[in-house]
Amino acid sequence: MNKELQKNNAYHMESSSKIGEVKIADDVVATIAGLAATEVEGVATLTGNLTNEIVGKLGMKNLSKGVKIELMEKSVSVELSITMKYGYSIPKTSAAVQDKVKAAIESMTGLSVSDVNIRIVGVEIEHDKQ
Repeated sequence: MNKELQKNNAYHMESSSKIGEVKIADDVVATIAGLAATEVEGVATLTGNLTNEIVGKLGMKNLSKGVKIELMEKSVSVELSITMKYGYSIPKTSAAVQDKVKAAIESMTGLSVSDVNIRIVGVEIEHDKQ
């Protein structure tokens, strides 16, 4: 399958099928990365910019919050901003997130992941509700 980067923030996949075409928007790749990252134990949340935080408070769910995707000609680069849960190893959890995100994107989209960069932006401490 030959793949081409499109100028409209989508990845166009060419195949030998004459039925139609498949385009993957970068928001889809970001959503896959965000969901995969939050499935790793020790990750509290993904943290986005101020706009994403305001949208979240208004009740709108943004599954790509805290994820930046850069689509290149034959690969994708991912940057995640993560809030960790207190008590978890940052190096071990970060490595697990990198592996999970890379595997999810590659298996679901067929894109090659060049790198998964993680920025730890905070630590969440659970409070007992009493």
